[in-house]
Amino acid sequence: MEQILNFLDNNLSNLYIPRPGIVDIFEIVIISVIIYHILIWMRNTRAWSLMKGIVSIMVMFVIAVILEMNTIIWIAQNVVYLGVIAVIVILQPELRKALETIGKQNFFSAFLPVDFSRDEEGLFSDHTIKEITKACVEMSKVKTGALIVISQNDMLTEYEHTGIELDAVVSSQLLINIFEHNTPLHDGAVIVRGNRICSATCYLPLSDNMQLSKALGTRHRAGVGISEACDAMTLIVSEETGKISVAYKGELTRNLKAEDIEKYLGKIQNKPTEEKKKRILNINRNKSK
Repeated sequence: MEQILNFLDNNLSNLYIPRPGIVDIFEIVIISVIIYHILIWMRNTRAWSLMKGIVSIMVMFVIAVILEMNTIIWIAQNVVYLGVIAVIVILQPELRKALETIGKQNFFSAFLPVDFSRDEEGLFSDHTIKEITKACVEMSKVKTGALIVISQNDMLTEYEHTGIELDAVVSSQLLINIFEHNTPLHDGAVIVRGNRICSATCYLPLSDNMQLSKALGTRHRAGVGISEACDAMTLIVSEETGKISVAYKGELTRNLKAEDIEKYLGKIQNKPTEEKKKRILNINRNKSK
């Protein structure tokens, strides 16, 4: 205890605390926000358990410095570089997902008055929503398993290439026929982009989320898996129970009704409001003059 008190007395007595300015306060706020989001991200990954282990090692290292345990200090100084590399290797999947999430953020969209990447119908039409909803409800009645991926901004080319290209207009009859038992295209997922079915029999990544119910099969885990890997929304019809589920942003919502499906699809439709339509129309008129 005497060594600890001497250490604190020798090191704290010479501390100089500067007066923070506006820039310093602003910098502290930015760093605090970054650290907060890093901790939130770590809380939902394996990095949280690893961080607790690192903090425990750092506490022991501080105690070793205070008590002047030179052998432990020497070992820690020579191992720290290898430890950093080991952490990067261990957390490679989590770091990749974090960087992908940052890359997907559109930081400039909030400053743009008009989004020219969307037409008056949004990503897809109301008719497409009704056709997908009708197909899911009809397949649910007869317990026909289905897996329908509706893409947004992220390209799903790598998953489309695992299946068979269709390039057909979305219709309830076609979707029902694709997933009908013993048909060539029923196994795998259908990928929808805009108002067209791009591919069928596509293979999707399975989720390794341990919080998912053990009762869920491969179809549900694939639906959640693709929603974790990109911004797509996936509709799943259970072959065992006939219940309809939706997977979006890594979360699974089960037991949907027709109105629920239309509501979820409406969220990602990104249909322009009346005000935005008027602005787009005015800009097009000015261009034509």
